[in-house]
Amino acid sequence: MSEIKIIIDGKECIGNQGDTILQIAEKNGVYIPTLCNDERVAHYGACGVCLVEGEGLPKLMRSCSTVATDGWILYTDSERVTMARKIALELLMSDHDGDCKGPCSLRCPAGTDCMAYVKAISRGDYHDAVRIVKERFPLPASIGSVCPHPCEQDCRRQYVESPVSIAYLKRFAGLKDLEENPYVPEIAPSTGKKVAIIGGGPSGLTAAFLLRRKGHDVTIYEAMHKMGGMLYYGIPEYRLPKDILEKEVKLIEDLGIHMKNGIHVGKDVTFEEIRRSADATIVAIGAWKSAKIGCTGEDTEGVIGAIEFLRRDVQGIPYDIGENVAVVGGGNAAMDACRSAVRLGAKNVYVIYRRTRDEMPAADEEIEESIEEGVIYKFLTNPSEIISKDGRVSEIKLQVMELGAPDASGRRSPVPVEGAFETLKVDTVIAAIGQRINADGMNVKLNQRGVIEIDEDSFCTNVDGVFAIGDAAHNKTGIAIQAIGDGNRCAEVVDSYLKGELKPYKAPFVSIRRDLEQVKAELAAKERKPRIKVPLRPAEERKRDFADIVINLSEEEVMNEAKRCLECGCHDYAECSLIKCANCTPIDPGRLAGKFHPGFVETKLVSIERNQRKCIMCNLCVRTCDEVAGKGILGLVGRGFTTVIRPEFNDPEKIAGCKDCLKCAEACPTGALKILSEVKVGS
Repeated sequence: MSEIKIIIDGKECIGNQGDTILQIAEKNGVYIPTLCNDERVAHYGACGVCLVEGEGLPKLMRSCSTVATDGWILYTDSERVTMARKIALELLMSDHDGDCKGPCSLRCPAGTDCMAYVKAISRGDYHDAVRIVKERFPLPASIGSVCPHPCEQDCRRQYVESPVSIAYLKRFAGLKDLEENPYVPEIAPSTGKKVAIIGGGPSGLTAAFLLRRKGHDVTIYEAMHKMGGMLYYGIPEYRLPKDILEKEVKLIEDLGIHMKNGIHVGKDVTFEEIRRSADATIVAIGAWKSAKIGCTGEDTEGVIGAIEFLRRDVQGIPYDIGENVAVVGGGNAAMDACRSAVRLGAKNVYVIYRRTRDEMPAADEEIEESIEEGVIYKFLTNPSEIISKDGRVSEIKLQVMELGAPDASGRRSPVPVEGAFETLKVDTVIAAIGQRINADGMNVKLNQRGVIEIDEDSFCTNVDGVFAIGDAAHNKTGIAIQAIGDGNRCAEVVDSYLKGELKPYKAPFVSIRRDLEQVKAELAAKERKPRIKVPLRPAEERKRDFADIVINLSEEEVMNEAKRCLECGCHDYAECSLIKCANCTPIDPGRLAGKFHPGFVETKLVSIERNQRKCIMCNLCVRTCDEVAGKGILGLVGRGFTTVIRPEFNDPEKIAGCKDCLKCAEACPTGALKILSEVKVGS
């Protein structure tokens, strides 16, 4: 058979006479997106995704069914090809109604595959669960201990009874892995590139971990004497025991990451010295200054910021808070401050919050646990004046508030009730109303709000080769998992920069079920399995010390809780050709949205679950059943847009043969066909 030569995107490709364009491309390592092609069946060209343009040729060609001609010069990404492929994919995706990933994973700021690690835990495979978490960040036990779990807010199990306890499951798996045989990821061969990271908090540690895995030499410069940032110095021991965090940090260091503690930039080393020592620099300094309350008398002795208060406690620096303490604020820092004040011996601890409990941003369980420990809430009040006696705080005057119209965040704005005040006797006032950054020594531009100015997609600062992440680079401070999300996205960008072509982060396209009411209706028949309650030490006991408040569940209880997961995400996401193609070209299926094909789920194929909502009508399953399996069980039913694929069994012999064949499911380019682990006969 004679050879032919064609040029694809400037690359010389050798094939045989009679080969299709796609066959030659694949032989020569050139990727052309395709959905309906399978070498076991006749070339078909149904999906319209594998188009190429030939120089001097008038029409676009389907590469899977077009036999190549010697000397052709072809393009896979010309303007015409890109537009045609975009329309083809938008048409397919506009009628594809399935969840690529579980809503829990999509809600997680770090993009953790919650469904996958929960499934691993349901098998008792904690090592694999940790491996899955560490694809995104290196601190599963620590974050599982403190995260306010936004993932659980979108867990669809809530439409049955209550969300899966995702955060606790992560903590449990992380602790088991630490106790038994800690997972250690592989490190890519050395690239010879160096990265300097200023700040050893959650975002800095995450970026360091992921960049080290890619083979880069990483050094972290941290001003404090311990790594961990606010995880170490801002979260009390009763929520996150320091030995857990230290063990996870040690695992990060053992990958070959250089950790330099007690290094103040601008004092012990200059910013420019660090920058010159590396090929890329990431600034992850966090926000370590508490915001001011903004009332008369706030500079009085006895007024302290929550960040400074919590840090003093961790460092063991004595601070006499007295018997009566007021904490101003309603976030998680306020919860840590008020509950720490209780443990430090205060008899009366008040939380001053200008809205109602419904508007509090703190995690609901934190509020409940603080109330159990004796914290008193003064809702709809706001500091008007801090009164002193003999140079120290003695009282706090509170303006009584009421809720007015909603503000920009959607919460109703608090407004003063004229002439209405309340006064509390206090010895200490702790301000927990926000955080500010200290960028002294950092030669990067700050914006009007005093945080580092960055390009939101690339994390680039105004200085070449310098990136910024976490609370230091955002106008509003966030939770640890948000900083971690910055760290893993920035690691991707920095890796591309070190390879010579900076690529801004682009969130992957995913399919999401559109009719939530239909989802709820489908879940109505699910067996109710109430969420397990994670036991805590009794309030009267736990409020007297800083020991861990959680009493761990048994492995059986943990596995049963994990089995409550509905596995909303697609079983085929990692291998799905459709989603791979959809991420090759920017698409907007919403602009072509219209009526859906009929959608249903059935198990008439005995060993296979068919989800017509996910079917793209490529007919690959029909052709495989006919041409490969020789059974002809599957076929098109109906006419026009309402056409669907259905099986037709004519005799018991075909049913028996279908049960063990599975070739159609193996060929399906989407998650429309799922091989069942347990055979379920029905319709």
